[in-house]
Amino acid sequence: MLALILAGGKGCRLGKGEKPLAMICGSPMINYVIDAFTCAGHEPVVIASPNCPFTANWCRAQQISLYTAQGLGYIEDLVEAGCALEAEGPLFTCVADLPLLTPGIIHGIDQEYRKRGTPAASVWIPAPFPGSTDCHRDYADEVSGTLAYPVGINMLRGDQIANPQEESRILSRDFRLAYNVNTPGDLERVRQVLCTNGNHI
Repeated sequence: MLALILAGGKGCRLGKGEKPLAMICGSPMINYVIDAFTCAGHEPVVIASPNCPFTANWCRAQQISLYTAQGLGYIEDLVEAGCALEAEGPLFTCVADLPLLTPGIIHGIDQEYRKRGTPAASVWIPAPFPGSTDCHRDYADEVSGTLAYPVGINMLRGDQIANPQEESRILSRDFRLAYNVNTPGDLERVRQVLCTNGNHI
């Protein structure tokens, strides 16, 4: 199954160059997301844009599948990439700033998605979430009676990517999904978690 990793944003709030390449325990942040999907048995494709030329160069050097979109926006780049790649059947989409993502989490999302039976599903965490990072999130909504934030992981049908798809919402209580990196404080907290635990979380 394809896993489209969106890495084309400007990452202005972090203020450390291209966000996907922020170093955590000696490895670029995006590499943790790529490894999680690879180990889960999926085929990661990084969706870059003109905003992140160094990220694109890093992917080429690492021989990681890459598609460079126009950089018109998150949804626009996703639709462009999905159509260009001629994606069929279910696929994952994921932001590049979730370095605590694991193969086990991915398997769990996939299983829950298949149970729901809807063409699309989004993953959410309760708000506020204990132990989470700064999480300056722009949007919250109610999921299963709980105020929640979207995580930035979705599943949808690739052959319908340009069209609206009926979506179910998966509420996860896995603390690792709360650690998305947007600010220097977020990055430092993630470094403490991963480096202290020797990348075992």
